[in-house]
Amino acid sequence: MNWDWEKLSEQKRRQGSPMPEPGRLGEDLADKLSDLKKRLPGGPKIVLAALFLLWAASGIYIVEPDEAGVVQRFGAYAYSTGPGPHYHLPFPIESVKTPKVSQVRRVEVGFRSTSRDGMTTQFRAVPEESLMLTGDENIVDVQFIVQYQVNNPVDYLFKVDRPDETLKSAAEAAMREVIGDAKIDTVLTAGKVKVQDDTRILLQEMLNRYDSGLDVVAVQLQDVHPPKEVVDAFKDVASAKEDKIRFVNEADAYANDILPKARGRSAAIINEAGAYREQVIRRAKGGADRFTALRTEYDKAPAVTRQRLFIEGMETLLSNPELEKLIMSEEAARQAVPYLPLEAVRPAPRVQDPAAKPKGGAQ
Repeated sequence: MNWDWEKLSEQKRRQGSPMPEPGRLGEDLADKLSDLKKRLPGGPKIVLAALFLLWAASGIYIVEPDEAGVVQRFGAYAYSTGPGPHYHLPFPIESVKTPKVSQVRRVEVGFRSTSRDGMTTQFRAVPEESLMLTGDENIVDVQFIVQYQVNNPVDYLFKVDRPDETLKSAAEAAMREVIGDAKIDTVLTAGKVKVQDDTRILLQEMLNRYDSGLDVVAVQLQDVHPPKEVVDAFKDVASAKEDKIRFVNEADAYANDILPKARGRSAAIINEAGAYREQVIRRAKGGADRFTALRTEYDKAPAVTRQRLFIEGMETLLSNPELEKLIMSEEAARQAVPYLPLEAVRPAPRVQDPAAKPKGGAQ
């Protein structure tokens, strides 16, 4: 910057204070130091001692609880210190750097955000970082953040040039490799957690090979979606897949409701058939055993057996309330005319179908 000393001097004169010329500044400072030396007894030694004390006191430094002290001697790493007050040899012999080792830092890939008072106020996409190619040759827009800490301050300061920018480039490369091995359906739906974990592991391996001194805390996907040009088509596909899953679930629910009922009904029918079979078999066996027993008794006393069977049969008939019974004396029975109710045993007349054609009729 070029100063117009004449204008500045003119302004100072107007304000009542003269403006010294640039060439006179050093001379005025030397004159003042010379006057100070003359006024103080032993002036040069006191000034030198004061300057030495100030120089020696410049080596005092404090390391905060979330920091680590890294001391350099003539530019090379010398030793490390923990939190608290410490001392190092003054500059230019030694110097100290205090990186924050417990602070969780973050880097954004695929987008940039601006925060004010802890709230995100602006958001800007960076497509050259976020557009990636999946394993099934589809383009997907991936925006994510990486949270990390400094776990080795010496490596962080001296092993890698611009470690924060290196981490951002490595994170983008790791995400591209993981996305390149996955399919787009996996990335957009249930595979997001696996993508995050695989990226974190791969990124940590890369940083360890670089001796970066950084520890990856987490990789978080912020937004994963297809490019804007095809997002509507992907929504239709996703909706169709959801409908398919819903229909399959409904069919499974219907099958789970019907099949147990059908199995229960089948088991009931089988059990009823088995019970009926056992009933018929036992009844037939009982009848056969009864007939055999009657035959044995009949062989022993035919007349008595016939009489007993007649009495038991009449008892059964007369005790049946559904039968109409007419009791007549023997004399009345000889005078009665036998009557057979043919109407009760005659079959009902067949009703002719009006749609049926008579035999031999005209076509």
